[in-house]
Amino acid sequence: MAKVRTEVTSIVHSLPWLIAQDEGLFADEGIEVEFVHAPQRGAWLSKAGDGKATITGQDLVQDPKLVDSIGVHLIFEEGACELYRACEWGQVRRTQDSQRGGLIVGKRAAVSTQAILVRPDSPINYPQMLAGKVVGVNFHAGSHYLALMFLEGFLHRDEINVVHAGRPLERYEALMAGKVDAVGLMEPWIALAEKNGCKSLGEAHYIGADIASPDMDQPTYEALQRAMSRAVRLFNADKPKYLHYLIDEVPPHLDRLKPEDFHLPRLRYAEPAPYSEAEFRRTYEWMMSWDLINDDMTFEDLVDNRISVVA
Repeated sequence: MAKVRTEVTSIVHSLPWLIAQDEGLFADEGIEVEFVHAPQRGAWLSKAGDGKATITGQDLVQDPKLVDSIGVHLIFEEGACELYRACEWGQVRRTQDSQRGGLIVGKRAAVSTQAILVRPDSPINYPQMLAGKVVGVNFHAGSHYLALMFLEGFLHRDEINVVHAGRPLERYEALMAGKVDAVGLMEPWIALAEKNGCKSLGEAHYIGADIASPDMDQPTYEALQRAMSRAVRLFNADKPKYLHYLIDEVPPHLDRLKPEDFHLPRLRYAEPAPYSEAEFRRTYEWMMSWDLINDDMTFEDLVDNRISVVA
């Protein structure tokens, strides 16, 4: 039986993987899958000085150039897993920066969302009121890119003030402690924040991608994605059945979510598919406009689809 190790960071991105594991869908494909979990609190290598110092979410760093793009995905770079998934923008950037030779091999199943939230007592009620205000994100991750893309629809770019506030748990804590004016959050943290009275100023969904090691062959990856497709169908047929994975991600001392705390249409999963050059080009050009990626990358440099349409 083939064995694949895959990283799990935020549960919402990996939900179909967890379902496939527990429902025996990987075993049906003759594959053993091992999960390597990232910590809920992160440390990022600093790009300043000799590059050996680390940055945490508590530092609220303002310049993304000072924060290494790999971040918690160092698990992959160090060889502890063969595959991981994250937002489209971040994966384009990390493929550029990978020292292991990781490439985008297909789109992930999760169509995630980030919401921009403020505290219950905040005077901020709509996006334009965030001009110059501090918005906590995770640099080089979905909350960062989505915040920029969302807010530039309401503000001039020089009015947008995002800072690196770490992983979702850390961002939620920073918001509630008053260290930032707003944060970008995904599920189950949106549900937690809204349950505790926080106000959403808007949200948007976005696609993600898988990065695999050079030795991940196409037959193995396609077998994994067949299991993903079955898991997506199971979830979409009975979403409440699988919410316990998301509920369990929130530390008990913060709250205990219930299924009714979730807005089910927000939870979207699509069957895996190749990552197209048109999608890449649109994303790459936007990232260049923010100086968040080198200007000499091509689709062929960063993408090696190892999936066709999955039946």
